[in-house]
Amino acid sequence: MDNKNTIVFKTLANFQGVRHQQTIGTSVLKDIKKLAKPRFLPLNLLFSYCALKPGKKLSDVETDVVCDNPPNDALNSVNKNEDMEVEVYPDSDVEDPDALIRRLLLSSLDDPYKKICTAVSVAVASIAQYDWPDDWPELMPLILSLINDQTKKNAVHGALRCLALISSDMDDKLVPEIVPVLFPCLHAIVSSPQNYDTYLRSKAVTIVYNCTSMLGVMSGVYKTDTSALILPMLQPWMDQFSSILNHRVPAEDPDDWSIRMEVLKCLSQFIQNFPGLAETRFIVIVGPLWQTFVSSLEVYQRSSIEGAEDPYDGRYDSDGAEKSLESFVIQLFEFLLTIVGSPKFAKVVANNVKELVYYTIGFLQMTEQQVHTWSLDANQYVADEDDNTYSCRVSGALLLEEVISSCGSEGIEAIIDSAKRRISESQQGKDSSSPGWWRLREATLFALASVSEQLLQAEVSALGIGNILEQILTEDMATGVHEYPFLYARLFSSVAKFSSVIKHKVTEHFLYAAIKSVGMDVPPPVKVGACRALSQLLPDADRGFLHSHVLDLFSSLTELLNNASDETMHLVLETLQVTVKAGHELSASIEPIISPIILNMWASHVSDPFISIDALEVLEAIKNVPGCIHALVSRVLPYIAPILSNPLQQPDGLVSGSLDLVTMLLKNASIEVVKAVYEVSFDPVIRIILQSDDHSEMQNATQCLAALVSGGKQDLLSWCGDPGFTMRSLLDVASRLLDPDLESSGSLFVGSYILQLILHLPSQMAQHIRDLVAALIRRMQSSQISGLKSSLLLIFARLVHMSVPHIEQFIDLLVSIPAEGHINSFAYLMFEWTRQQGEIQGAYQIKVTTTALALLISSRHAELGNVTVQGHLIKTAVGITTRSRAREVPDQWTLEPLPTKIMAILADTLIEIQEQVVAGEDEDTDWEEVDTEDAETDQDLLYSASAKLHGRPTYEYLDAMAKAFDEV
Repeated sequence: MDNKNTIVFKTLANFQGVRHQQTIGTSVLKDIKKLAKPRFLPLNLLFSYCALKPGKKLSDVETDVVCDNPPNDALNSVNKNEDMEVEVYPDSDVEDPDALIRRLLLSSLDDPYKKICTAVSVAVASIAQYDWPDDWPELMPLILSLINDQTKKNAVHGALRCLALISSDMDDKLVPEIVPVLFPCLHAIVSSPQNYDTYLRSKAVTIVYNCTSMLGVMSGVYKTDTSALILPMLQPWMDQFSSILNHRVPAEDPDDWSIRMEVLKCLSQFIQNFPGLAETRFIVIVGPLWQTFVSSLEVYQRSSIEGAEDPYDGRYDSDGAEKSLESFVIQLFEFLLTIVGSPKFAKVVANNVKELVYYTIGFLQMTEQQVHTWSLDANQYVADEDDNTYSCRVSGALLLEEVISSCGSEGIEAIIDSAKRRISESQQGKDSSSPGWWRLREATLFALASVSEQLLQAEVSALGIGNILEQILTEDMATGVHEYPFLYARLFSSVAKFSSVIKHKVTEHFLYAAIKSVGMDVPPPVKVGACRALSQLLPDADRGFLHSHVLDLFSSLTELLNNASDETMHLVLETLQVTVKAGHELSASIEPIISPIILNMWASHVSDPFISIDALEVLEAIKNVPGCIHALVSRVLPYIAPILSNPLQQPDGLVSGSLDLVTMLLKNASIEVVKAVYEVSFDPVIRIILQSDDHSEMQNATQCLAALVSGGKQDLLSWCGDPGFTMRSLLDVASRLLDPDLESSGSLFVGSYILQLILHLPSQMAQHIRDLVAALIRRMQSSQISGLKSSLLLIFARLVHMSVPHIEQFIDLLVSIPAEGHINSFAYLMFEWTRQQGEIQGAYQIKVTTTALALLISSRHAELGNVTVQGHLIKTAVGITTRSRAREVPDQWTLEPLPTKIMAILADTLIEIQEQVVAGEDEDTDWEEVDTEDAETDQDLLYSASAKLHGRPTYEYLDAMAKAFDEV
């Protein structure tokens, strides 16, 4: 069995007290010892046969611990000791060893122990990947015979579990052959609740889902064939699914939830992949689906929201599948998302969209478990809110967004009307002293906030939302902050989301309340909500109002920062950054207080990339406050100097972080600041790049040195008194970073560094241009990282622009330099450039590289016609490309002339640019790309490209592209 003999499964030897000293029964051992040659067998499979039977002694089997090719996660719930194999030495008279193993496994599928049965099923499915159907043709007939034998429920269970695993891995050849035979057997099981329990019926539906998923993938190529295959089976399954969904959802019945989940997954496949066939038959599902939706809310209310019944959170069945109420509700929302998002099926809910939204808001209430967890752990509250963690609340919010996208104004009206109904119900609960009234109020605000952008864009609804919120905010701010902390938190974030439609007086009142809450003794969720509100409200706050409160806010935030941790620290730092920017000149007065705190925070969390970056952003905001940069630099440099001078004595991450800090100080800094930083950091940074083996340090040092060159320009050469020595140091750095033997990660930012040398030290670099080009080609050929290749291509693009109007001379230079595996460096460069152009990211990079290609082709150099490059992908086979097929037949590409390829690239780029102009898109670029001087240089380069192209009337196409660039 080759590779499959090394498949090792999680052993069951320690389950129920079985130890290594126990072995399998003598009859099985006798069969195993008859194998034809020494081989390793998966010991777990043999244990699965009989090792868990009490009283068996197993002293004859040698075991070796291995961990090769761990199995499917279906065994996650199996108690295990370790992974083991057994080495077996055979006699000569024996049947084929592969056949013996397969026979032993199949004979164990009816084991009454479910975990053993699961282990055997995983083994059979794993071996089937290699042997079935060619070397194991009897597998499927045997499994089908087991499924059809109602007298052996254990065998049915084992066969279904095995088939569920096999069906998830079947390709486009096997599924069409097996579906006509398999589906009737499965339908018989699913439609016979009197003979089969819910668990078995659920597994049968899982197999239907797996097969239908593959048919859906195939439908893109074989639409007619797959439709003809699924058509006769669609109505019977629709009727059966309708029957399953028609009953009310029971409480504390995870098996029922599981089969409904599988039904919903199957229906999603029908709708997504066979919408035309399913549309006319879907009517039988609508009523039962609504019954499931409404009744599941009742169960969810009692079980998850109120905590009165068991929601089975975090629990799994014997196969490792989740069986919680939450997972079922999430699947229900995903199915509704599929319906609402489908043009053919959206009309099904169009007439009842208000009820759909109304019940959805009910699902958005905080569960008892969430309240408990978030009350104890503010970090988890922040993380779950910010990261949109997989939950019922998030799924419901996504459904509301889809309702607006699909239903337009009717969807918006439905959300507003449903919000009013839910607010009214929560008010009635509040008046009657119902303990859970606040949950419904909070859920309604959460629902409105989740679609705030769409609501604010609809002019008709904006005023109505503002009036609703003002009424809620006015009433609920009077309630106890300690009794309803999560409602208070939601009030703050709601004001921030809808501040544009809320009266200025109300917004300012909440801004004041948020400032006070940060410094008061209130529950952590309230502080979280206050920080979120401040982050969004402060940038637009009245300056006079801020002057009265900003110093108190700084004091409260710094104190809160000292007690924060993890996620809350991120939130406080973000709020502090916004406060510094909003404080204007007042922020300068608190620089001596806040800078040391943030620097200490940065130093103590320098190894945490998220917190250290947040701290750097606060320091950058302080640096940008007028009058603060010199004080900040004088505070930072004495601390940084010894770190950079003695990098080997520093804790992990401190050197890299310090280089980031220095780079931040250099951004857009005055020449005096750059010189002060140079005196402390230049020599240490050079040594780090030349001597360090830490790629993180090398990357950050390269960026730091690029910033020094960008800021110091020609003056930098004279600061040490010996311009020649400084230039040699810079070239030594370039030499190491362009060393083809250096790992690509260490050279990742060499592109930006070389660009700064070319831009700001052009006369010094001109005499080294040939050596530089040769080194760039060698580095590109040895690069294993696409991003590094793109940055090096950008250098060549800039060199093309700088060579105008003598582009022919630059091409001649490339032709004269050899390149391994190609006729010359120009041929290699163009082959790589045209292949990589589509991977280049950023508006700046695309502009420079594309216009450089236009300049190259406009030169009409003779060498252009001598180069062939990669064209388009050749389709070698029809149908789905499976993993095995991809390995056997790798991708093949055509070759085409370089001019043809360049024109195709220019055409694609022109179309994309025009679309961006129409859409008004504005991409962000890196700091070096938006530097004022560089931007002017780039503009000159673009105009030079335009002028060059206008000089060639034959290339009117390129003129159009140059004009399009000017519009971006």
